[in-house]
Amino acid sequence: MERSAPARREVVIPGDLLDGHGLKPGSGTFNEGGRIYAARLGIVSERDGLVSVTPLSGRYIPRSQDVVIGKVMDLGPSHWLVDINSPYPAPLNAKETPWMVEFGDTERYLHVGDVLLAEIVSVDEAMRVQLSMADRQFGRLSGGQIVQISPAKVPRLIGRQGSMIGLIRDFTQVRMFVGQNGMIWLDGDADGVRHTANAIRLVEDRGHLPGLTDAVREYLERAYGRSASTPTEVDDDGRR
Repeated sequence: MERSAPARREVVIPGDLLDGHGLKPGSGTFNEGGRIYAARLGIVSERDGLVSVTPLSGRYIPRSQDVVIGKVMDLGPSHWLVDINSPYPAPLNAKETPWMVEFGDTERYLHVGDVLLAEIVSVDEAMRVQLSMADRQFGRLSGGQIVQISPAKVPRLIGRQGSMIGLIRDFTQVRMFVGQNGMIWLDGDADGVRHTANAIRLVEDRGHLPGLTDAVREYLERAYGRSASTPTEVDDDGRR
């Protein structure tokens, strides 16, 4: 017996019926008899006219216009190859940077191991990815520490209109960039970074359960001995 269509952000299992409301089947789904079903364990999401199931764990699947954090793993005469926590390589062409890079001079600007904040500008049908740092909001991230979570938990870490990140920053005063690939860059004092990382782990462990915001707030209030000034986050489905 098939299960009824789930509420958005509900965990689904293979074979669950997804109420696509006229949407097309995306990744992690299949169409049978004009109806869309889950093909894997994960969380339902809708984007760009598709209904998809994002796995609860696993590596990042690149999407155009996603902001990601990556690490330079190799370089060529006119590009750098960046690890974005994906099974697909992500080159950054020298023309997609704010610098005037001469051919063969890439090592002058970025080295293996450097951490970047970049945008995915294109992904074709063969999953060939192209990164860009041309916009001034992107670039190299110096110092700091990287924390990694499942890409499926990133929306919960951000919260509605940035409410979850705002809650964490209100306590820790840590600079934070969150990549949609599950890579998170933190910079601040040691205690702030430690408490931020612990709060992120709570999101990783409890991101699919109700009561997440309350759990994060309670942890931070205990850690810092004060109450939060950030309003309570309420999701689309009414969860706090």
